[in-house]
Amino acid sequence: MENFFAIIGGMGTMATESYIHQINLATNARSDQEYLNYILLNHATIPDRTSYILDHNQPNPLLDLLADIKALNQLKPSFYTLPCNTAHYFYKQLSKEANAPLLHMPQEAVNSIKISYPRAKRVGILATRGTIMHGIYDNAVINAGFELIKPNEELISLTTELIYEKIKVNNYVDAALYRKIVTKMITDLKCDAVILGCTELSLAQEREPLRNIPLIDAQMALVNKTVEMAKTL
Repeated sequence: MENFFAIIGGMGTMATESYIHQINLATNARSDQEYLNYILLNHATIPDRTSYILDHNQPNPLLDLLADIKALNQLKPSFYTLPCNTAHYFYKQLSKEANAPLLHMPQEAVNSIKISYPRAKRVGILATRGTIMHGIYDNAVINAGFELIKPNEELISLTTELIYEKIKVNNYVDAALYRKIVTKMITDLKCDAVILGCTELSLAQEREPLRNIPLIDAQMALVNKTVEMAKTL
């Protein structure tokens, strides 16, 4: 197969499924042959990223991610995507190992803010505790000229509950909890826009969409960039 990209997925699997579904929809194909060529490596057994980021005594996901990149390099994809925000903690190491460009989902999300919400100044981030605590989005948001608003401990705990206990464990989107979290970012923390910086949150938005709320879905930003690049191959 020629002119294809590679997806390093499985973090988690249902979120990866959502990413692929959105890619297929965004392609606007009218025949089998108009869909994009890609290879999915759904590495579901990769250790939890947040667990390692918060405690380096836990299993290190980087070892598996690097092994995946090395294996996929042999197939010579045109570029790579990594539909897991927290895994971008390892972006520099993975990008160095890859023999083709690795798209940066947090940066793509931030790039889309000025397009979708040109008047936004205070930009909030909702994500895993690992993404929040280690600032995976910080530089991209601040360098773009926005004021970064991080969730307080209450919202981090509620987001963790939604991501891990509801979605990852039970494949269930608690619509009321999801709305509560986002609403508090807008009303209590005065955010002009909120980044959904976890693919489980993107899954929540797909299944239980919040409308007329200034959201930046990082997964959709990656989807749009993926389709844009793939159509040029």
